Amino acid sequence: MSAKSKKSSKSIDRPFDPHTMAKALKVADQYQVILAFQDGHWYGRGLELPNIHGDGKTVNQCVEDTREAFCGWVAYLLEEGQRPPTPAREGTRTAQVNVRLTSEEKVLLEATAKRKGFSGLSDFVRAAAMELAK
Repeated sequence: MSAKSKKSSKSIDRPFDPHTMAKALKVADQYQVILAFQDGHWYGRGLELPNIHGDGKTVNQCVEDTREAFCGWVAYLLEEGQRPPTPAREGTRTAQVNVRLTSEEKVLLEATAKRKGFSGLSDFVRAAAMELAK
């Protein structure tokens, strides 16, 4: 399997080492896929990898395409000696942060979170903040 993707500016035109791919597949299978339906087509992206996308005519095709993109990106990170993000379900969240918003800001952020496929405002704000923290 190669990680050549029309969805990424970086493409790899060769197969990955089978050991690297096996490890990448294990990690990628744990990542959450966020789905959106638009104009009769499904689009997916990762909660942990928000810039990695997939698509498909059906939900299953979209999830498969998105997971394949995850796998390619994780294999690339492993080859580069980088650590892939920890799957969201593994992180136990014990700390809380309070953010004050205007009513209008809250409505806008909740609508954006819903439109982008997040389960709630907290997940959306966390994902956006973590992306900026990289």
